[in-house]
Amino acid sequence: MGHEKTSLSNEVDLGEQNVFVPSKVPGPRAYFALGMLCFVYVLNFLDRQLLSILAKPIQDTLHISDSQLGLIGGLYFAVFYCFIAIPVGWMADKTNRVRVVAIACALWSAATIACGLAKTYPQLVVARMTVGIGEAGGVPPSYAIITDYFAPGRRGTALGLYNMGPPLGAALGIAFGASIAAAYSWRLAFILLGAIGLVTAVALQFLVREPKRGGLDPVVDTEISNDNKSGFGETLRMFFSTPALLLIALGSGATQFITYGMGNFTVLFLMREKGMVLSEVAVYYALVVALGMGGGIFISGRMIDKFTKRSKQAYALLPAVSLVFAIPFYIGFVWAPSWGLALLFLLGPTFLNYFYFTSAVAFVQERVKPNQRVMSGALLLLVMNMIGLGFGPTYVGIASDFFRASYPDNSLQIALYTLIPFYFLAIFLFLWLARVLRKEDQQSIEVLSERGEA
Repeated sequence: MGHEKTSLSNEVDLGEQNVFVPSKVPGPRAYFALGMLCFVYVLNFLDRQLLSILAKPIQDTLHISDSQLGLIGGLYFAVFYCFIAIPVGWMADKTNRVRVVAIACALWSAATIACGLAKTYPQLVVARMTVGIGEAGGVPPSYAIITDYFAPGRRGTALGLYNMGPPLGAALGIAFGASIAAAYSWRLAFILLGAIGLVTAVALQFLVREPKRGGLDPVVDTEISNDNKSGFGETLRMFFSTPALLLIALGSGATQFITYGMGNFTVLFLMREKGMVLSEVAVYYALVVALGMGGGIFISGRMIDKFTKRSKQAYALLPAVSLVFAIPFYIGFVWAPSWGLALLFLLGPTFLNYFYFTSAVAFVQERVKPNQRVMSGALLLLVMNMIGLGFGPTYVGIASDFFRASYPDNSLQIALYTLIPFYFLAIFLFLWLARVLRKEDQQSIEVLSERGEA
């Protein structure tokens, strides 16, 4: 009986774990799982962004420079976050992915509490590195879980909803973190957030079921069972030898160089050079992030589902076009003489900079086999986060310290101006990807035509 599919619960027992088999039309269980995973992602991004949100009081307490702040929010964090994600992704492709996410959430939440208790810069560095280790196990397995809960044609919207985690996390982090820091202490914000994460990790393990791998994919893919695991080397070679996968990862990395480079210093920039205070940041900047980033990620998910039915090139063209329109708004944000005008301009890039996100995730998950999804998602994050998260904040922090001698009152402004060329690099990479996808479409048409003649 344990190995038979039951009509009421729609579950099967595969090996040592019960695996839920979703229906093609997503039901309440699918949306509940999506909601829980999105909440975990909110905590994931909130933990990650809290350092940049509270940069000013942390700098004042621990006496650290912009370069040190950039390193701890960028390279130090990213090295562990990116590279630990690879073995975690490989392991998750072979085991219960929900359990992996729950354990990861517990680890990064405990490390977040440690950030609040840090008394010195080295202690904060170690705590942030541990946060990176934990967060490495959160996102890639979640991508694969959602892909197995939602059928093709619905995945762009589902992943778009899941990717609301970063804007919600960033907005809540700004509102929550800035308010707590203004009223009490920046340390208390880290401790409270970490405690919430520990409770969530326990709830996730008991409330979300593991879906069957590839259960909603076309018939040709469902032959890949849970017992037919993809090898580590096989997935690694497949990803880096596929031009389309590599290009979308590089294009996303170039975009993230801008988003993380700017994002990790935006609050410090607004407070130090535009005159905002924490109480104003908690309200106005939080609204900009929630409306801008949230709207961009959600709308891009809907557009991906709509336009990729006509042509796969939409995975590349949507991010490229959005970045073209983002450039003048970004220049206006950096230039603006007051924080009010700066926030008004910031709505543009905050909305347009994130069209790449859902596009990249949906493209990779659709492109690879079900038993390669977690690791492929981890490889995507490795490339784009190592470039963007690892080097973006690090570069801006170092640039700001470099320009301080010549521009003591606006060194961050000059540093942020130097991110503009990376917009053009990202646009070029996405257009290159569009060309590759167009050739693939043409080859597919030719193959189908030859089969029809035969």
